[in-house]
Amino acid sequence: MKTIIVFAALVAIALAAPAVQQPQVELVQETPSDNIGLGNYNYGFQLSDGSFKQETAELVNGGTDGQFLKVQGSYSFVDPATNVAYTVKYVADENGFHPEGEHLGRV
Repeated sequence: MKTIIVFAALVAIALAAPAVQQPQVELVQETPSDNIGLGNYNYGFQLSDGSFKQETAELVNGGTDGQFLKVQGSYSFVDPATNVAYTVKYVADENGFHPEGEHLGRV
């Protein structure tokens, strides 16, 4: 019986704790792509929390059976728990998706 009362008290305390408010994140800068269709494009954005994304692509071997988009870019995000920013650079092409970042382990 005491265990149930203690458990109920802990649940009540947890529910009564104030919710942590996350700061409002806003768009600071945007580079919209001028080409929405298949082919070359370049776009990016930056947010007020320091996060960003930048990406470019080009159509390789256009008009053939072996055509593909070669995409290069990077993005960064801030871990809200530690306030540490992480950046990932990547290439996606006929060989797959290849990310790089100091925080990523090597395979």
